[in-house]
Amino acid sequence: MVTLSINGQPHTIDAANDTPLLWALRDFVGLTGTKFGCGIAQCGACTVHVDGKAVRSCQLTIGNVGNKAITTIEAIGETPIGAKIQKAWAEIDVVQCGYCQSGQVMSAVALLNRTPNPDDSDIDAAMAGNICRCGTYVRIRQAIKNAAKSA
Repeated sequence: MVTLSINGQPHTIDAANDTPLLWALRDFVGLTGTKFGCGIAQCGACTVHVDGKAVRSCQLTIGNVGNKAITTIEAIGETPIGAKIQKAWAEIDVVQCGYCQSGQVMSAVALLNRTPNPDDSDIDAAMAGNICRCGTYVRIRQAIKNAAKSA
């Protein structure tokens, strides 16, 4: 049994310590907004925050999370920057197919939390590894800039 703090709530999970956080979130807690993409931490679809830092949940085991606070896409809009990112995403219609977008949003929020006024190189570095098969990168960059300006 492992107890995780997810979106401000404790969740006790009957799973082995080597269970990837992604599967704990999806299969044991029922939070399916975090997506499975590649399974090797290369695509970014599974990005969540652990103590405010963007991490790939497909490779992070629940045994390594410990008492750290986990935030998923389901709760990111409750944070001031998360709400601004989600609003900016909607205003310029970033989403095309949408599969990667929860990971994109989580990475963008982590960026603005540490760099409130990012330039293009900051955005490129922070978003590297978040793959969008639809190619919405130009709209993603613009939405991040718009959210930063609204701060």
